[in-house]
Amino acid sequence: MVLGLRARRFFQRAALILPIFWLPSCTVNPATGEQSFTAFMSPQEEIQVGRQEHPKIIKEFGGVYQDARFNAYVRDVGLRLAKVSDMPNLNFTITVLNDSKVNAFALPGGFVYITRGLLALAENEAEMAGVLAHEIGHVTARHSAERYSQAMAANIGLTLLGVLTSGSGAGGSINQVAGLGAQLYLQGYSRDQELESDLLAIRYMSKAGYDPGALKTFFLKMQANTQLEAVMAGRSASEADQFSFFSTHPRTADRITQAERLANVAPVRNPRIERVAYLSRLNGLTFGDDREQGVRRGRTFSHPDLRFEFVVPPNFTMFNSPDKVVARGPNGAAIIFDMVPSREAKQIYNLRSFVVSDWGGNLGLSQVERIVINGMEGYTGASRVRLQSGVKDVRLIAVRGQDGLIFRFAFLTPPNMTASLSNVFRHTTYSFRRLSAAKAAKIRPLRIKVVPVKAGDTVQSLASRQPLEQYSLQWFQLLNGLAQNQPLRVGQLVKIISE
Repeated sequence: MVLGLRARRFFQRAALILPIFWLPSCTVNPATGEQSFTAFMSPQEEIQVGRQEHPKIIKEFGGVYQDARFNAYVRDVGLRLAKVSDMPNLNFTITVLNDSKVNAFALPGGFVYITRGLLALAENEAEMAGVLAHEIGHVTARHSAERYSQAMAANIGLTLLGVLTSGSGAGGSINQVAGLGAQLYLQGYSRDQELESDLLAIRYMSKAGYDPGALKTFFLKMQANTQLEAVMAGRSASEADQFSFFSTHPRTADRITQAERLANVAPVRNPRIERVAYLSRLNGLTFGDDREQGVRRGRTFSHPDLRFEFVVPPNFTMFNSPDKVVARGPNGAAIIFDMVPSREAKQIYNLRSFVVSDWGGNLGLSQVERIVINGMEGYTGASRVRLQSGVKDVRLIAVRGQDGLIFRFAFLTPPNMTASLSNVFRHTTYSFRRLSAAKAAKIRPLRIKVVPVKAGDTVQSLASRQPLEQYSLQWFQLLNGLAQNQPLRVGQLVKIISE
């Protein structure tokens, strides 16, 4: 039989691509002893990827926390666990990130990260060890290599399908597949992989002499933290899981049950807890915002490096991130503050035109007028828009500082609340001011302070000592793992938030 030209090309292309699927595809997982699909990433490539991505992670998550003694302590605990892991000869790198969020993760090749926000939540060394052991488990089980290889195989399969059903070559699609790797490393692991890392964490904690039950107690703290964050953001505590780290991971309750069951099969005689040792090292840890990203203090946001501050209305809760500050109020009202990038700001000569045509160009602003805020020129305009959350009234305000920096406020309100919030939003607008160098130098971040409970101290009295505008009691209970109405003991060490 003589093949036609199109048929010959079809089989020629298939012959070039199909051998990919006959590559050695499965390896024995060093941690579990089971077969796993890691065809597209070798252990050597994992190390290379980790080294390449490590500087990017440091930059993205606020840098390394600047406390050499504390960092060394965390690193020593992590390396103690790594030595009893299934990859004791891998050169693990343990890094404390200067990030207030409660988070921990790992890159392939032995790069493990834990945030100061998470460490503030932990109660003892065993709980910290549980988190580190869990992330080490992701490394030793080669979960990143599995996910990367599965994604590569899936995309090559799509490429093959495209080649066999079209007249185009495979080069462009293969190039796209080759660029997928960096996007995968920090995405959520599968539920099976998360539970597998819990199992490995229990194993490594037991071998290192830690109480495996500390993994369960820390999961409970993470669950409580997620619920408090949900309430602070104006959502119900019952919605917490779907808006948190656990939305792409096994539900926290399931993980707690699993960890408890696993801990029971790996009992440790005289386990390490090290609560006092941990708290003594935690004393003085930065809590919440760092100076470089600005500091929230009650209803005031101050930025010592850029030298400005403003005050949000009562009953508004601020959330700070590297590129903006969001204050959420009742019934969906919100304030969004940010800055025009300095390079772009230098190119803006007409502030009114910027507000009307550039920033608010799609809003059809009305009531546009010039205002002066503490000696600085500003422009404002208003509109009504339809967002996913419903119809909102929007007022935009841009103000230019003497140094050319442009600061922006966007006020959003449900139409039935616009009039009632008008005055408090006006107060926030005119509270914006530049700071003197002397005042900016005095701004300090909040810190964790460890204190003994004295006679007469109560949960309420200790919580009231914290410089927080809202949720002071809830934060005190969360940081100390206290249930409602749980009494304190004289001499008991507790964490408080302090200036």
